[in-house]
Amino acid sequence: MAAIYSLYIINKSGGLIYYKDYGSAGRMDTNDSLRVASLWHSMHAISQQLSPVLGCLGIELLQADTFDLHCFQSLTGTKFFVVCEPGAQHMENLLKFVYELYTDYVLKNPFYEMEMPIRCELFDINLTQAVQKDRVAFLGQ
Repeated sequence: MAAIYSLYIINKSGGLIYYKDYGSAGRMDTNDSLRVASLWHSMHAISQQLSPVLGCLGIELLQADTFDLHCFQSLTGTKFFVVCEPGAQHMENLLKFVYELYTDYVLKNPFYEMEMPIRCELFDINLTQAVQKDRVAFLGQ
């Protein structure tokens, strides 16, 4: 299974509504995760405006020497992005699956308020299972 370092969900205004660290070596504190989410939201928005391609939806993959950052943006503007080891396969499928979990367990929760931080135990449980059961490879087949 590909090593997933962390997962972020950002609302359409750029606010971090969910963050999960999967044991990466350089753990970030809350302020750092907020900064990363805000920076990514800004870079994503700027890339949409500067792209020479009409209808560009922003950056979907950022590759660095020590990590890859994959991003999926829903039609409502909510962004899901995962930081993983370089060369990890099928992250787009994982992000789409996370989006499905989000719609099933968060948006259908009558106590959840839109654009607010996600505090849903069923979402956490199913997300953890998806990452632990090597769903990344399974979804790619």
